[in-house]
Amino acid sequence: MAEFFEALTDDHIAFIAKQPMFFVATAAADGRVNLSPKGYDVFRVLGPKRVAYLDLRGSGNETHAHLVAEQPDQGRITIMFNNFGNPALITRIYGTGIPVLPQDDSWDELSEHFQILPGTRQIFDIAVESVQTSCGYGVPQMTMEKERPTLVKYHAQSGEEEWFEKVKSTTTSIDGLPSRATERFFDPQDM
Repeated sequence: MAEFFEALTDDHIAFIAKQPMFFVATAAADGRVNLSPKGYDVFRVLGPKRVAYLDLRGSGNETHAHLVAEQPDQGRITIMFNNFGNPALITRIYGTGIPVLPQDDSWDELSEHFQILPGTRQIFDIAVESVQTSCGYGVPQMTMEKERPTLVKYHAQSGEEEWFEKVKSTTTSIDGLPSRATERFFDPQDM
């Protein structure tokens, strides 16, 4: 049975802390809905009504494009955590988000909550509007073997010039919506 909450509770926060992955869904007014799985230790609960996650450069930048396509501070986002073990449980966070890039004023305050990884491009700062829990009885039981190091390893091998060339390739969504590019390269040698 689904249950709604106005904010994250201590139980929700404890559940989230145990999950090795989460899913992010966004949509602009027109075009495709984007759904992305996220791994690594990149999600933070900053308060009952605020969460954030560190984003690494991947094959696209759909979440950013969708969030800025809406009115400022109105970009809709849903985060879903699923327990693949016991007890069966799904937790969804509904809210609005904004991308915070290294060149933005709020970067320093927000980035203090994270370990910056090779390939870091932005942090999504999310205002929680509501939280929903549901049973998850139809989800299979699975165990996590280990993190896949490939993405971080790939970025750690990139030099600054190569990094910025790749960043340029993800400044529009697959539906042609614009996104801002990061202006900072995090050198793996400095981490």
